[in-house]
Amino acid sequence: MNEIVQCWERLDSERRELVDLIELAREEDDPSLEEDITQGVERIRREVDHLEEESLLSGEFDASDAIVSLHPGAGGLESQDWAETLLRMYLRWAEMRGFKVDLNDVLPGDGGGIKSATFTVHGRHAYGLFLPEKGVHRLVRISPFDASRRRHTSFASLDVIPLLEEEGIVEIDPKDLRVETYRSSGAGGQHVNVTDSAVRITHIPTGTVVSVQNERSQISNRQTALRILAARLFELQRKEREKEIEKFRGARYDIGFGNQIRSYVLHPYRMIKDHRTGLEIGNVDPVLNGDLDELVDAYLRWKAAQ
Repeated sequence: MNEIVQCWERLDSERRELVDLIELAREEDDPSLEEDITQGVERIRREVDHLEEESLLSGEFDASDAIVSLHPGAGGLESQDWAETLLRMYLRWAEMRGFKVDLNDVLPGDGGGIKSATFTVHGRHAYGLFLPEKGVHRLVRISPFDASRRRHTSFASLDVIPLLEEEGIVEIDPKDLRVETYRSSGAGGQHVNVTDSAVRITHIPTGTVVSVQNERSQISNRQTALRILAARLFELQRKEREKEIEKFRGARYDIGFGNQIRSYVLHPYRMIKDHRTGLEIGNVDPVLNGDLDELVDAYLRWKAAQ
């Protein structure tokens, strides 16, 4: 909290200095100061936006790292390709935000795309920023896989849970685990290193399965899988303990019509619409290339106003 107060005080001091600089430029009629003023205003604006975002991320786990999973809906290759597009979009967004990402597991689809993907995002507020993306994402486009060039609608879903800082929060009895090792399945090394060190851990009492194959070391994969398993079991415990769990995870829906949080329309027009906030963006390419800040910020402000 002290850091935030100090930041506001520093910005206020910079603002006063900028006002003095503007007055000086007027008095001296000196256009050479215009660039310094413009840069100063932009710098303050960016920092104020960042502080406002911080104030909107005050949930219990918002500051935590995040475990993100993507799954295509029904539709075979078309939906699998859409899920891979979303994976690329989110990895680029994480990179733009300065997050470190571990791609834990990617299951390639039959003929293209992906059947599932799990990755861990490390950085302050990773969970709070990915949480607005939780839900079903709908794509409307002319399918590149349809020789008749017909319009197709595809669905994919994103799920996110916080990565626990304290591994001891959930006690896991080793006797309840089935540990399997196997060869990584990345297509031509596209997503993962092809080694014999991939690990799949099944928590027998709950049926929860975690696969990790991004590291060359079997020990590293096992440790990562156990952390992800602990986070998922913690989530199950919350469901059992709290009837209000939907405030934390949100309701689960079928990955199909009527359940989408956002639509990405590429034909017959081009527009992205968030169905919760009503925000519409006509320039779709930057979003698909990872520029999600406007959509996420709009959701955070909408949620705070509810």
